[in-house]
Amino acid sequence: MVAAGHGNAMASRLIYRAENEPGWLLYATACALVEADRTRPGTAEHIAALPGITLLDLDLPSALAVARETTWSAAHTEYAAQPSIDRPDGAVVATTAPQTWKDRPVRVLGLNP
Repeated sequence: MVAAGHGNAMASRLIYRAENEPGWLLYATACALVEADRTRPGTAEHIAALPGITLLDLDLPSALAVARETTWSAAHTEYAAQPSIDRPDGAVVATTAPQTWKDRPVRVLGLNP
C-alpha cells in the first residue's frame, strides 16, 4: 500500500486491473492498512477509497491468528492469504519486501522491478 503511494508501477498496475478487469481481486487487511498509514499518513484513506480494493476486517478468527504473532500487519495478511471459503486457493501477498515472507506459508509477488 505504501509502495502504491510512492508511485510503484507494479502496485499501480495491480490496482488498475482490480478496478477494470473482471476476475482481478485485490484485498487489503485492516491491520496492514493501519501499518501503511503509520508509515505514510493518508494512505489508509486513499486505499479505502479505491473501488477495486476490498478491505478485510479483523474478525474473531483473524484476531486469534494475529494474537499469536508479534506483528499485526504481517499476521493479518498471512491469515488472509490462507485458503478459505471465500478464497479457496488462498491469495498472493504483493510486497516490495518479498524476503520478509521467505519462511511463511504464503505465495508472494514481488513488486520490485
